[in-house]
Amino acid sequence: MNYAIPDTFDLPDSMAETPIPLFDAPPSQDELFSRLRLSRSRRVGPATFRRLIVEHGSAQAALTALPEIARAAGDADYTAADEATIRREIRAARKHGARLLTLGAPGYPARLAEITSAPPILWAQGNPSILTRPTVAIVGTRNASSLALRMARALSRDLSAAGVVIASGLARGVDAVAHDAALSGGTVAVHAGGLDCVYPAENTELAAKIAEQGCALSERPFGLSPQARDFPRRNRIVSGVAQLVIVVEAAAKSGSMITARDALDQGRDVLAVPGHPFDGRASGCNILLRDGATLVRGADDVLEVLASLAPAPEFPSEPVAQPPEPVSAIPEDPALRDRILSLLSPVPVPEDQLLRDLSQTGTVAARHLATHLSEMELTGVIARRAGGGFVRL
Repeated sequence: MNYAIPDTFDLPDSMAETPIPLFDAPPSQDELFSRLRLSRSRRVGPATFRRLIVEHGSAQAALTALPEIARAAGDADYTAADEATIRREIRAARKHGARLLTLGAPGYPARLAEITSAPPILWAQGNPSILTRPTVAIVGTRNASSLALRMARALSRDLSAAGVVIASGLARGVDAVAHDAALSGGTVAVHAGGLDCVYPAENTELAAKIAEQGCALSERPFGLSPQARDFPRRNRIVSGVAQLVIVVEAAAKSGSMITARDALDQGRDVLAVPGHPFDGRASGCNILLRDGATLVRGADDVLEVLASLAPAPEFPSEPVAQPPEPVSAIPEDPALRDRILSLLSPVPVPEDQLLRDLSQTGTVAARHLATHLSEMELTGVIARRAGGGFVRL
C-alpha cells in the first residue's frame, strides 16, 4: 500500500521528538516532512541521506545534527533547506495529485531501493504499484530512424501484452513510442524535472495519459524545469526500476548509453537491437553487442532473459538497521581526510577500494571512513558518481 500525504496533512511548525528508523513502518507526517527537507538540503545526496538517517535514527534528528556536522567539516554557515520552500513543494504536489514515496517505506519501488544511488524521495502520479510486476526499460535515440521506431513499438506492444511493464524517460523518439505502445498494459515515465514540467513539451498529452493509466515518477521538485544535469540523474532511475534495459538505437555517446552503463553498475542485464554499421545512430548498440550485451530480435528474446532472472522482492530488501555510534562521537582526523583526497582523482574510486587502500597504511574502521566521506561530500571537496564511486572535485 502506497503511503500518501493526505489532503488533511498539517504541515508541522516544529519537528516531533520521537526518532523513527528509516526501514520501519510508514513514517509519521512530521518525519515525512523532515525526510523531504533533508533530501532538499544542500550537498545531501542519496548516500549522505541514507547515512545520516541510519546514524541518527530519523530525518528529524539528522536535520538537528546537520549544521554541526557541516561545521566540523569546515562549513560554518551551513543551513538545511527552508521549511517554507518544502511547504510550497507539498502544496504543489497536492494540486497535481501526487504522493510522496520515501526510501525504505511501503510503496517505494523495491528494485529501485536496491541500488546504491536510490533517490531518498520520489513524487509519484498514478499507480506506482505496477512496478511490482516484471519491468523492462526501453531506451533509444531521440532522432530515431523509422526502423528503430517500428522496433520500439513492436517490442513495447508485445512485451506489454505478455504482462511486462515498460519504463522509459519520456524523451521524444524511442522513449515516446515505447510509452505510447504500452499505455494499455502499463508504463512508467521517469521525468527529468518536476512532474508538472514535461520535457519535451510535445509529450505533454502523453505524460498526462501515463499519469492517469500508468505511473509518472520524479525525484525533482514541482516547478523545476529540467537542466542538462538532470537527465543523467533521471537515467539511473529508469534503469533502477527495471529488471533489464533494452537499447533500441543509440549513438556511441548518448544518454541511452549512460542508461546502459547505469544498468550495468546496478547489476541489470543490458540487451541491444543491432543496427547497420554505417548508421551512427546505431553505433552504441553495436558496441554493446560487441561487449557482450544480449542481441534482441523481438519480444521473445527479452522474455527468455526475463524468465532466467530471479523475481524481485516485494519490499525494499535492505534490513532494518540499528543506529551506530553518532557522527559526533567519532573523532576528527585531518590526516585521514588528507589521505582520502590523495587517493582520489577525476576517475571514480569505490568506497570498498578506498577502505582497502587506506588499510594498507593503518587500521581504518569502515564507519570512520563513511563518516569522513559524508562530511567531505557536504563541504563539496568530493562527489559520489553513479555506481557509488567517489571523485575529487
